[in-house]
Amino acid sequence: MVLPKLFSSIKIGSLEIRNRIAMAPIGTLGMANPDGSLKPTVIDFYAERAKGGTGLVITGITKVERRIVNMPKANIPLIFWNDASSYAELAERIHAFGSKVFVQLSGGFGRNSIPQHLKGIPVSASAVPNVWDPKIICRALETEEVQELIKAFGEAAEIVALTGCDGVELHGHEGYLLDQFSTKIWNRRNDKYGGPDLESRLRFAVEVIREIKTRVGEKFPVCYRVGLKHMMKGLNKGALPGEEFEEAGRDLAEGLDLLKILERTGVDAFHVDMGCYDSWYWAHPPVYMHYGNMIDMAAEAKKVVKVPVIGVGRLDVPQLAERVIEENRADMIAIGRGLLADPSWANKVRNKRYMDIRPCLGCHYGCMYRIRQKRAPSCSVNPACGRETAYRLEPAEAKRKILVIGGGVAGMEAARVAALRGHEVRLYEKSDRLGGHLILIERLSFKYGQDRLLKYYLGQMKALNVHVKYNIDVNESMIAAEDCDVILVATGSIAKIPENIEIFNGNNIMTSVEVLKKEKNDIGDKVIIIGGGSMGCEIALWLRYMSKDVTILEAAPELLEDGVQAANRQMLLDMLAFENVKIRLNADVKRVTGEKVVFRDPNDQGHELGGESFVFATGLEPVNTLYQLLYRQYPNVFPLGDCGGGKKIHDAIWSAYGLVREL
Repeated sequence: MVLPKLFSSIKIGSLEIRNRIAMAPIGTLGMANPDGSLKPTVIDFYAERAKGGTGLVITGITKVERRIVNMPKANIPLIFWNDASSYAELAERIHAFGSKVFVQLSGGFGRNSIPQHLKGIPVSASAVPNVWDPKIICRALETEEVQELIKAFGEAAEIVALTGCDGVELHGHEGYLLDQFSTKIWNRRNDKYGGPDLESRLRFAVEVIREIKTRVGEKFPVCYRVGLKHMMKGLNKGALPGEEFEEAGRDLAEGLDLLKILERTGVDAFHVDMGCYDSWYWAHPPVYMHYGNMIDMAAEAKKVVKVPVIGVGRLDVPQLAERVIEENRADMIAIGRGLLADPSWANKVRNKRYMDIRPCLGCHYGCMYRIRQKRAPSCSVNPACGRETAYRLEPAEAKRKILVIGGGVAGMEAARVAALRGHEVRLYEKSDRLGGHLILIERLSFKYGQDRLLKYYLGQMKALNVHVKYNIDVNESMIAAEDCDVILVATGSIAKIPENIEIFNGNNIMTSVEVLKKEKNDIGDKVIIIGGGSMGCEIALWLRYMSKDVTILEAAPELLEDGVQAANRQMLLDMLAFENVKIRLNADVKRVTGEKVVFRDPNDQGHELGGESFVFATGLEPVNTLYQLLYRQYPNVFPLGDCGGGKKIHDAIWSAYGLVREL
């Protein structure tokens, strides 16, 4: 079998790596011991990706000191002499699979720090506002503190080298501390680590690189993670793809100059992205960001440097990853959340098992959202992520007959896991297609990845020979005839309309589910959406792309108060504003007719809005009548997904996996 260039070896410095696939750094908050050493779970986490064929594993952020930037509540890995043994074990586990490992070293978050994680106030290059709470002004680091950090980087790299790890990556992107020093909008210093010229602002990074090379030698690889453009219109103001704006942070020209300076200093490879916390959806691409969103930056970097360039940014589509390397747009590709979703991505691509790859959705619920909750990162589509040993699927001790009712995400995941464990599975679906709500969500073409998930599940049902029956409306007599050991009820949900709203029925009054089934000409040109959660906002955007006049009425004081993760929330809000979707907050809807909607504001003033269509995006309610009936008659009956009260794809998959792995 002739393999693509993606699977040819490459050298970073003198270090040879077996293929051109790297694991991008993923924050591992909650996976470190109190002293900063690595828990066995995080070593298992990285080893699983090496086992899956990844050539280079780059760890998540590892702090080099704890006195200046003290984050006792964040459980971030630190590296000191007294905890070096866990990094030695990490190197041994990674090397056993033929892979290499770089440890990502960081001076800290700076203005990006979550204040609740800190002891004291955040620090930065200068006195600038904190990202999460702009009322908090960061303390500018003293010159002596910067020099102390430089020495700490050198000592940390020395420890990394002695433990047998293969190199380090410096955490110089996304507006973290090194990046804050290198960028004019954040660095207003008047000592030697600041100033109007780029070389002065880069002195911190340059001295870190020299300190590391002095301690461990020129041959020990140093990779630098860098954002070539910040994509920010101002503090806490990001710019969308294709939007015309004046760059407030680093522009491309300065980014390329930065690369040249750092290459001359001794950097052995660059890991290139774009964005910062002020434009968070670039460096942490959400579901609305296109695949390969940052690969153009790697291509630009390759024009000005000779060392290897690693590209990143939703590259977990195999054909895209292969094309990037074949077209020489990057020397390596890095995949982060795609490897959370499927740690065997590399091996599956190598063996052309594309349909077996479990795709990342860009939802951020299993990864970023959990980190914000001070919990170990995992993955919405892969509940075993981050607990590889404890949650690994094992063959069932006794084969059982399992009936799954409902072929949405929860039903298909339950059938998949049951079949993998060796159970006899039957899946009954009421309609003529599997997929449930995924079938309708596919129409929202700006949500990248939903179609891949449906194709994945359809492929798994076929590959695992799950017995599927369509157009079956299951009833009690059918259950009795099945003679099954376990009944899993995944009958989903239907759109909910609040009971306190007076409605005069009309063909132009519909639910979120109903509007997604309609064609453009069936909706009308002026649409009122009642409900500003994620579904209401996404439907509003979908309708705007059809050139409809759209207004969202939301009872709460803010949109997207239904738990949408930060990068997804920020990008969706920016997209709504860019597309001129009209928004009325604090709108308490009282009545909807076929011609208008009546609502009241917080001052109890009445308002009316006319429209041609009225869409209720006010949530979903479980379809659980069958479950309640069966629960009273059979011993082993369990609800899954929406039927059991879940609201997201994350809930559907986790409820199914968590239950069936125990059966």
